[in-house]
Amino acid sequence: MTHAEFQGRTRFATPELLAFAHGRLVDDPPVGFAARLPLPPLLMVDRIVEIGRDGARGRIVAERDVHRDDWFFACHFAGDPVQPGCLGVDAVWQLLGFFCAWRGGLGAGRALGCGEIAFEGQIRPHHRRVRYEVEVRRCVTFPDSGATLAIGDASVLVDETPIYRLTGARSGLFRREATASERGEGRHDR
Repeated sequence: MTHAEFQGRTRFATPELLAFAHGRLVDDPPVGFAARLPLPPLLMVDRIVEIGRDGARGRIVAERDVHRDDWFFACHFAGDPVQPGCLGVDAVWQLLGFFCAWRGGLGAGRALGCGEIAFEGQIRPHHRRVRYEVEVRRCVTFPDSGATLAIGDASVLVDETPIYRLTGARSGLFRREATASERGEGRHDR
């Protein structure tokens, strides 16, 4: 899809999120378009069911299907399988970074922190679906550096029951200089 089509979309399916993670979703990326989602197994969303903006604010809602054989259940904890809470937090950071790119931000994404996190439940192998509802309080691009920052509050639900609440989650996109190998300045044989 074109960059204009990417910015006009309000939903993204699994194949599109995987293409974005590999850097292949946008056919005509602007110079500096380097944002990516992590690849599986660290990609913590299967689909974005809603993404929209209202000025500097916005909303993004995503879902992930729970599978009894998800990799983390085998190691966290033996005999007491539960999804690590940090993976739910990372999903919110992933979505805020995606939102920055969807809004037109350039650069590579980085998680920047979170104000408060409250865990009131857990994700277990018998659950069916995790839902992430992120209210973007502010998304801004700084003209001097070109960095884009998104700040949001999020609710994480499992099978429609709220289990985590995050306030002041922050992710951003940052322009970076190309590495030597990206510039074609690798080692040369003599």
